[in-house]
Amino acid sequence: MSQGDSSKDILSGLTITTLIFAVAVYMPIIGFISALLIPLPTLFYRSKLGRITGAVLPVLATILMVVILGGISIDILFFFELLMLGYILSELFEMDLSVEKTMLYACGSVLLAGILCLLFYSKIADTGVIPLVSEYVAKNLELTLALYENMGVSEETVDKISASLENIQYVLIRIIPAIVTASTFFVSWTCLLLAKPMLKSRELFYPAFGALNLWKAPEFLIWGLIGSSVLLILPHKNFKIVGLNGLLILMTIYFFQGIAIVSFYFEKKQFPRMLRFFAYTLIALQQVVLLIVIGFGIFDMWLDFRKLGINKEK
Repeated sequence: MSQGDSSKDILSGLTITTLIFAVAVYMPIIGFISALLIPLPTLFYRSKLGRITGAVLPVLATILMVVILGGISIDILFFFELLMLGYILSELFEMDLSVEKTMLYACGSVLLAGILCLLFYSKIADTGVIPLVSEYVAKNLELTLALYENMGVSEETVDKISASLENIQYVLIRIIPAIVTASTFFVSWTCLLLAKPMLKSRELFYPAFGALNLWKAPEFLIWGLIGSSVLLILPHKNFKIVGLNGLLILMTIYFFQGIAIVSFYFEKKQFPRMLRFFAYTLIALQQVVLLIVIGFGIFDMWLDFRKLGINKEK
C-alpha cells in the first residue's frame, strides 16, 4: 500500500471517528449507541494498515478531541479508552485466541490503562480520584435532569428525581467499578459482532471464534454469582457494595449468554430480520425483558436451552 493510500485511510478513519464522537457528545439521547461504534474505525484501520501506521489514527483522534473540547477531561479519557480498545482487539485478533481470552485480555488492558490515566489526570487536576469521580457523576446527573426537562418529562417526575439526586449519586459512585467494567465488556462484545462482517467484506483477517450464539460462560462463574448474592444480604455496607459490583459484572456476562440463546433460536426458527430488530430493541428498552434474558443465561447451566450437551454426545 502506498503512503498516499495510507494517508487517505487515516483521514477517512479520523473523519468517521470524529463524527461518531461528536454524536456521542452533542446528541446524548443516542450518544450511548454512538459510543459503541467508536472503537470500530480504529479496529478496522489497524487491521488494514498494520500496527505502526494503524496507531496514528487513535493518537490523532485523541489530540483532535482534546482541541475540540478545550483540554483533557474524564470524557477524553473515556474516549481514549474506546479508541485503545479497538486497537487492542485488532492486535488480539492477529493472535487468533479464543473469544474468552480475547475479551479478557482486551477488557483487562483497557481497564488497567483507564485506572492509570485517571490517576495521572487526578495529579494534573491536583485532586483525589474519588472527589474527581464524584464531581463528574454529579455533573452528569445534573445534565441528565436538564435533558429530562427539555424532553417534556412531567414536572412531578423531575422533582422526584431532583430530590433523589444525592442518593442516586451516592449509589452510582460506589458501583462505578461495575459500571465501567460492564460497559467495557459490552462495548467489546459489540465490537466482536460488528467487526466480523466489516473485516470479512474487505478480506481482512477475523479469528475463527465459531458461532457466538453457541457461547456459554465458564461454569465456575456461578459461584461468583452466588457469593455476590450472599454478600448483598450481609449487614455491613462494604460487603453489600462489593456484592452489588460483583453481581452487576456477572449479570452482564450472563446477559451475553442469554442473548446468545435468543440469537440461536432466532436463527433456528428463521425469524424475519424486522422481527429480530423489534425483539432486540425490546430487550434494550424493557428492563423486565432484559432480566428475563439474563435469567436465560444463568439457568442455561442447568436447563441447557440449546441442547448443546445432547449435540456433543451425538
